[in-house]
Amino acid sequence: MRILFVGLNFYPEPISTGVYSGELADYLRSKGHPLRVVTAPPYYPWWQVQAPYAAWRYRHETWQGLEIWRCPLWVPRRASGVRRLIHLASFALASAPVLVWQAQWHPDVVLSVAPTLLSAPFVLLSSRFGKAKTWLHIQDFELEAGLQLNILHAQGGLAKMADHLERRVLQGFDHLSTISRRMEQHLWQKGIPPSRTSLFPNWVDAKRIYPMARAAVSLRAQLGFNPEEVVVLYSGNMGKKQGLECLLEAAQLLAGERSLRFVLCGEGMMRRQLQEQARGLAQVRFIPLQPPENLNALLNLADLHVLPQRAEAADLVMPSKLSGMLASGRAVIGMAERQTELGEVLEAAGVRVPAGNSAALAGAIQALAHDGQRREELGRIGRTYALQHWEKEKVLQGFEEELRQWVAGLL
Repeated sequence: MRILFVGLNFYPEPISTGVYSGELADYLRSKGHPLRVVTAPPYYPWWQVQAPYAAWRYRHETWQGLEIWRCPLWVPRRASGVRRLIHLASFALASAPVLVWQAQWHPDVVLSVAPTLLSAPFVLLSSRFGKAKTWLHIQDFELEAGLQLNILHAQGGLAKMADHLERRVLQGFDHLSTISRRMEQHLWQKGIPPSRTSLFPNWVDAKRIYPMARAAVSLRAQLGFNPEEVVVLYSGNMGKKQGLECLLEAAQLLAGERSLRFVLCGEGMMRRQLQEQARGLAQVRFIPLQPPENLNALLNLADLHVLPQRAEAADLVMPSKLSGMLASGRAVIGMAERQTELGEVLEAAGVRVPAGNSAALAGAIQALAHDGQRREELGRIGRTYALQHWEKEKVLQGFEEELRQWVAGLL
């Protein structure tokens, strides 16, 4: 089965969609499927193209036996709504000739990952030239989330037109999949019949992410934390939809708790603004994004993981970082409404507080900070949940099997 894999984010980006796309492509290759990749140079979450890549240059390379074509990309220094659209459009336009050219390879399926949907018309055009089937895997309802969070500003007729165009694009694909039940239901609401959709959640490698003894986490000592201190950790992208200002407001409310230490690890458009907000909060510390080989040590740095999220993003995205948090065997506090899918997971395997409620978040942190036994119990429950629902080999095997049978016309 020849697969043309198309996506904005890919290896070696260290978090989010880039990680999952790289691991999925590598897994499909390991199962004997010839696979080519059309993507952008790595830029996320720094919002800056990383050396030795160049933003305005095409590049062909190989990785793990995969042939990869990197296409030019404009990356804004500040991501306003218009700049984000230009950013996404730059990849869509730059990748278009490569996609059309790849049609002569005659792939059996073009597997596209969203973001970005702006590339979809060229993906569909390429598939028609090459007579290939098309599969869209949605990591993020980027357009809708952007409108809900006011990252993209559109009112009235313009918002309706954007929704109409999105529906038309989605209808153009032969099959669609996404990462949560609510996101799949959202596809149905957009007119995609259930027979054309599948659920494939983001996974966690439980052999790579596992609980460590607190005393064995050398990163605690490197950061100067003593054994009595309780570390509250957020690790991931620092963008608008994460709602990290709530975590800093909670830290302010807990300024009198001398044993608490708040660590925010990562990069993103909101990092500078958050650092300004945290000025004067002695118990808050920002650290850089850690290399992949340090991920397990980083996740085990936490006594408590915190997962803030804006209420407006509910069920339009499913935070990929949650699986690693739970697999680390540490307690997790997340912000979500009860009726959302994230809320349901937190009710089963962590602690849920209402989205946007800094006082409730502070209260939950304070309660668990003083209850080590409850933290340990939640850590065990969370890891069990992650292994049952998101174990890497099981998810990837299911994806490959369904894709293969679907391309063969058996589904």
